[in-house]
Amino acid sequence: MGLPDFLLLGAPKAGTTALHVALAAHPQLHLSAVKEPKFFLTDGPPPTGGGPGDAQTYRGYVWQRPEYEALFEGAQGRLCGESTTLYLRDPAAHLRIRALVPQAKLIAVLRDPVDRAHSNWAHLRSAGLEPEGDFLHACTREDDRAEAGWGPFWRYLGLGRYGEQLQHLYSVFPREQVLLLMYRDLRERPLETLDQVCAFLGVQTGLVSEVPAENVTAHVERTPLNDLLHRVTSSGLRRVLPDRVHGAAVRMLQREQRTRTALQPGERRLLIPNFAEDVALLEELTGRSYAHWRDPRNGSARRQLDLPARIGTAYQSIDRPLPVTG
Repeated sequence: MGLPDFLLLGAPKAGTTALHVALAAHPQLHLSAVKEPKFFLTDGPPPTGGGPGDAQTYRGYVWQRPEYEALFEGAQGRLCGESTTLYLRDPAAHLRIRALVPQAKLIAVLRDPVDRAHSNWAHLRSAGLEPEGDFLHACTREDDRAEAGWGPFWRYLGLGRYGEQLQHLYSVFPREQVLLLMYRDLRERPLETLDQVCAFLGVQTGLVSEVPAENVTAHVERTPLNDLLHRVTSSGLRRVLPDRVHGAAVRMLQREQRTRTALQPGERRLLIPNFAEDVALLEELTGRSYAHWRDPRNGSARRQLDLPARIGTAYQSIDRPLPVTG
């Protein structure tokens, strides 16, 4: 048994699952069969309770070291890796990783934080867990939910503050051990991006060339029937319903499999200021421009899956942000 040589550590809803599946096809790499083991998120048993569905998530933690090392059995000389998207946002996880695998190489995929937040909300909404049918209003509830003990995946805006996350990561690990990728590059230039990852890991390039469309969330329309189904799946009723009834309700929510509706420029304009300071910090840390993230016309996540997204000109919003800190 052993420990990972590399970690795909986030951000959530930025293509980490797709990258995990793509790299698993490389003959010199061994990716854990369990995605999101979350080993470095805790020093002991995971929490209990939380928001809708959190208890089930906590039960899935691989938190004991023998079980974690067992994920890398059968590697037979291949480099070992795992993917847990919440590592990036967790300073304590950074320290745990350094303590156990200080030489590990770390890979983070960043996505337009507004698109990331919207995809995060849509993911939980489609799963029947998010009770709030209005995305912008759900964002304003972030602090209240955190105080109530809801898990970190509910931090729609907080999870997109990559500047502060990377600032801490760079204080713990040398920069040469960290590779930053862009979600847009992963979708639009998969061959070049996969070769970049393989070169970073020190394995042969050119052996994997496709990033599958994994973990893509269907859009759930607001209808009287769907609102009723959400009340069933995201409320206290979920705890007393048989699993088969809850599963049937979720399948009913996902019955139409519609593409997620893109955010409108006016909606994006309300959220962009929440990230202004953090994007500036990210630019300072990386020496790269993220001006398109300040543009309310920036391409939607759904278009990026199929067509080259058009990057708008730099836009400095003067609108007040929603009252969310997270």
